Amino acid sequence: MSRPTSDVQAFEAHAADADLDDLRARLAAARLPEAETVHRAASGPHRWEQGVPLSDLVDVVNYWRTGYNWRSFEERLNRIGQFRTTIDDLGIHFLHRRSTRADATPLLLTHGWPDSIARFIDVVDELADPKDADAPAFHVVVPSLPGFGYSDKPATTGWGTEKIAAAWVELMGRLGYSKFAAHGGDWGGNITTVLGGRFPAHVLGIHTTFAEAPPGLTTDGLTAEEREWTEETSDFWRHRAAYAKQQATRPQTIGYSLVDSPVGLLAWILDKFAEWSDTEDSPFETISMDRVLDDVTLYWLTRTGASAARIYYESHNSLDPDLRVDVPSALTMYPRDTEKCPRPWAQERYRQIVRWRAPENGGHFPSLEVPEYFVKDLQEGLAAVLSQP
Repeated sequence: MSRPTSDVQAFEAHAADADLDDLRARLAAARLPEAETVHRAASGPHRWEQGVPLSDLVDVVNYWRTGYNWRSFEERLNRIGQFRTTIDDLGIHFLHRRSTRADATPLLLTHGWPDSIARFIDVVDELADPKDADAPAFHVVVPSLPGFGYSDKPATTGWGTEKIAAAWVELMGRLGYSKFAAHGGDWGGNITTVLGGRFPAHVLGIHTTFAEAPPGLTTDGLTAEEREWTEETSDFWRHRAAYAKQQATRPQTIGYSLVDSPVGLLAWILDKFAEWSDTEDSPFETISMDRVLDDVTLYWLTRTGASAARIYYESHNSLDPDLRVDVPSALTMYPRDTEKCPRPWAQERYRQIVRWRAPENGGHFPSLEVPEYFVKDLQEGLAAVLSQP
């Protein structure tokens, strides 16, 4: 392993009381629209067909203003261990939890949008020091993407997924991890794919819930279920991806609302937690309201609604069609995720799939929706990856 560098500084999160008071005041003074015009008897997904229902939003806003405890989340982050370092003139924030196990493997976890490091807050401890002595242990590193959370906001263009992946290799090297395993979903899955494809000398293997096939593949030979996956993914991008087009083309415009209005920010993010999770009527069937508000409040306090949206401007549809991943790979396609790639297609990019899973439950945020299954699947997937010669 390379020697750690002194360029890494400890960091503690602590929002000013005035900022929390301002948030509560803005929530109390919020101007809300009328209720959505869906049939009053509508239930389940139909209740959300125009976006976040007014009654649901009011409930979350009231809890955010009167019951939610941001300090509890800050304390959890500080207990795990927070740090910052500067890479290519940009400050990068990350969590770092070293395992007590001598046989632990360095593991990089990368989040996506509209989540943050909050995506992994409930699984870090079990990954680092598992209760099962036979389960693999990891030195866990969870960076905040550029423009997200406590990482700096890029002042110039260029911070796309390729540059982020290179920065993550530099970050891990500074921590003494010249070789490591990597996991991600959403943008984190895209970046993990780039890591595996571009940096095989450093990446021992990958586990991802995102797999993007090379373009132009045919559905010939796919099973009925696999063809259904491709149709669902196509439907998602055709009919439910307006948010991505907005953030890819006009992140600054939507950014004004996301940075100025906590209710606007909440609705923009809550809509995705609802639509992309494996739930019927509310994301809170599987994800705690506190965890969603940890995520939204982190965006609010760091004023990162616009800067986080810019990852779409930098990288939307940018994955190199010729990129191939030859390191061992474990892939898990959750049933209610936004994109599901059939294995025959995935194999065209990921050349050494050592484990493939398609569980019965879970959506886009599995570490929050089904954390026990997610941890076990990640442990077993990486065990399969790391056992390769």
